Amino acid sequence: MHSLKKLLMTCGLIIVSACVHAGSLPPIKPVAHVDLPRFMGAWYVIATIPTRFEKNAYNAVETYTMQPDGNIYTAFRFNNGSFNSPVKAIHSTAFVKTGSGNAVWGVQVFWPVKAQYVVAYLKEDYSQVIVARDARDYTWIMARTPTISQADYDALMERVKQLGYSLKDVRKVPQQGPET
Repeated sequence: MHSLKKLLMTCGLIIVSACVHAGSLPPIKPVAHVDLPRFMGAWYVIATIPTRFEKNAYNAVETYTMQPDGNIYTAFRFNNGSFNSPVKAIHSTAFVKTGSGNAVWGVQVFWPVKAQYVVAYLKEDYSQVIVARDARDYTWIMARTPTISQADYDALMERVKQLGYSLKDVRKVPQQGPET
């Protein structure tokens, strides 16, 4: 019972901390509309302020698949610690927020919590995206290719900074490209 109480108190402190931080900055403005069928498929993680699960990710790829019920199955795969490490995978379900132009999701890795997922930038040709959160605790810069030009990377990082993130926490994800 004592450990359950401690766990609940820790979770409460994390939520309060995120709310306090999020309250000091304006909410992330999502893009006006995401064409979900066009958005589906593989996205290479170019850079991130990572969750604890992906702090040492190499070859990180997030793949989205539309489900018949309108929800989105997500499969995140990566090598943990090096290019030669075994592949790890995290699966979740995304729920598109009604009235958001398909640009705001709740992603559920662990029931009952749904993490905020905001498409804050989407290149017109659907080749690059920035996913953000109001709490400014995590972000993902992703592309349809495992690498992007330095000019594109710099422009995306500037966008992340303009969203209110500290760039010191961003980690560029090592990518070797598609498996052969």
